[in-house]
Amino acid sequence: MTQDLLTGLLLFAFVSSITPGPNNLMLLSSGANYGFRKSVPHMLGISVGHSFMVFLVGIGLMGLFEAVPLAHDLLTLAGIGYLLWLAWKIAHAGAPGTGDARGKPFSFLQAAAFQWVNPKAWQMAMTAITLYAPDRSLWGVAMVAGIFACTNLPSISLWTVLGQNLRAILARPARLQAFNWTMAILLVASLVPVVWPMLAH
Repeated sequence: MTQDLLTGLLLFAFVSSITPGPNNLMLLSSGANYGFRKSVPHMLGISVGHSFMVFLVGIGLMGLFEAVPLAHDLLTLAGIGYLLWLAWKIAHAGAPGTGDARGKPFSFLQAAAFQWVNPKAWQMAMTAITLYAPDRSLWGVAMVAGIFACTNLPSISLWTVLGQNLRAILARPARLQAFNWTMAILLVASLVPVVWPMLAH
């Protein structure tokens, strides 16, 4: 990989990781509801899970989707449905001190598994492989996955920190409820770039 391609990949990985999307909106909500420390498994699950996904996409899954486009469409629909369910859960999260009503932060495995139904994660992975490892060589694919592993965690951590810093402001139940509803609406809105092309066909 040339220096120019490596620089481009670093920039792409950073920008795509730090910009709003389902993962970051959920981390913002997790930081506000549970704090940074309890959200660490969630962050690690995203970073490790997505890097592993990028690797698997590069070594075979992308070829499968090219051969059977319906498989990708079905996975996208499943992801949309799951994100809508998560948005409902976030919107109805209770205020601090209401016990199980608040739910629990994502575990490492839950966050890693979530990448497989996250439309933005799929778009990031497939775009990265297409642009920066077009030959899908093992070395090229491993390089792309490794760059994501290095840039993703610091990027997404900022959203959790931001959420935690909002905890004092959201101490009142009414404010937290309004925040959770806002996060739920934004999570649904993040699906527009995925749903719109499907409706346009």
